[in-house]
Amino acid sequence: PSSTPTTEAVVSTQSTGTSSNPSTLLPLELVDKCIGSRMHMTMKNDREVVGVLLGFDDYVNMVLEDVTEYENTPEGRRVTKLHQILLHGSNITMMVPGGEGPVA
Repeated sequence: PSSTPTTEAVVSTQSTGTSSNPSTLLPLELVDKCIGSRMHMTMKNDREVVGVLLGFDDYVNMVLEDVTEYENTPEGRRVTKLHQILLHGSNITMMVPGGEGPVA
């Protein structure tokens, strides 16, 4: 037995109509199901990143491809296109699977 606490998220399956009982899903299991999917990430530094998740590690460092980075500056929103990027997990504040990025 490990002394490290486990963080669990409860995901309801009611919306699919398959069961009224919630199932337990660990956060890293949810991220693993998103590999190959488009992800919208909100970062600590007022940037948002949208791209296809290629992989991640136990620290939630993430590799994305086909990336668009949105940054709000005093001059307005700056948009940068990148082929591939490595995000440091400690800078990610929110992940939205299937997200298409910020609304204009």
